[in-house]
Amino acid sequence: MLCLGIETSCDETALALVRDGKCVESVLATQMDVHALFGGVVPEIASREHYRFLGALYDELMRRTGLTLADVDVVAVTRGPGLLGALLVGVAFAKGLSLAGNKPLIAVNHLHAHLLAVGLEHELLYPLLGLLVSGGHTHIYRVDAPESLELLGHTLDDAAGEACDKFAKMLGLPYPGGVLLDRLAQRGAADAHLFPRPYTHVDNLDFSQRIEDGRADVSQRTSRARGGGQACPRSRYRLGSPALCDVCASYMLAVAETLSLKMEKAFHRERQKGITGIVVAGGVAANTQVRAAMHVLAEKVGKPLLLPSRFLCTDNAVMIAHAGELLACKGYGQGLAFPAIPRGQKLPDDLGELRAPLHSL
Repeated sequence: MLCLGIETSCDETALALVRDGKCVESVLATQMDVHALFGGVVPEIASREHYRFLGALYDELMRRTGLTLADVDVVAVTRGPGLLGALLVGVAFAKGLSLAGNKPLIAVNHLHAHLLAVGLEHELLYPLLGLLVSGGHTHIYRVDAPESLELLGHTLDDAAGEACDKFAKMLGLPYPGGVLLDRLAQRGAADAHLFPRPYTHVDNLDFSQRIEDGRADVSQRTSRARGGGQACPRSRYRLGSPALCDVCASYMLAVAETLSLKMEKAFHRERQKGITGIVVAGGVAANTQVRAAMHVLAEKVGKPLLLPSRFLCTDNAVMIAHAGELLACKGYGQGLAFPAIPRGQKLPDDLGELRAPLHSL
């Protein structure tokens, strides 16, 4: 089966072809330089850039592979979560291809696709315990099958990636700050006591990035790291200074350990379900300290850790095509009337409400 995947949930415009669990080809256009001018993603600009790139990328993908729409068996597209305008561009394009080529259509949950992407590189034996950690989401799932993922815990406010970007902005680092935090952290010595591990004392599996204790001390330490006084103007910021690297390392250690503590708690709650391994996915799964902390956790609980390559951690269309192929192989498809579902609105965790077997469409 050849599946065409389309991804436009945020600021990456991407298309890919996957056949029988293997990537045939993928293309991607990033908007990073455009949004860097504003210090973050501007939704209206993102939508217009998707509209500008999508058709040309589709043509390039088909040119590289020598294939046409007639060769495609199924079209898969991100339906959410994400920026509404950005999602609508991809969904409309996918519906047009489906209608023009009389192709089955699969509406993919972007978060589920992240977790399933590791199946492109590793054999998946269910059930798995999955951590989805990205700029917009920090979720824990039990993954029983490609079409069955149960949400066990989620963030109550800022996701881990969003918190990293905000912290980087406090330090005066350029957008996207999370990536630079990781690089600086690798050059620093972490202070395990500088930052708290928020919301780890509670009994549930939810996350919160609120820092209620030690705020003054954190402010002073980050101020010294930037080499300035209490205002810390950017003109005094010293990129790569040892103090800055130490603070970045300390912050990323706190993030990694918070995620690890919650995942360990989730594992012990779900171990009776026969958990076979741990999957970590999403953009923050590319972070060096997060990956290291998850390796330690996997060894501690005696289960294999399945980490996708760094390319599959960030937004891409390969994971969308892969998830679409898995669902299509199980007989699921979509009519043309399904809506895009932006971040903040609940997507169905199962396929019952909005998906139907292909033969009934």
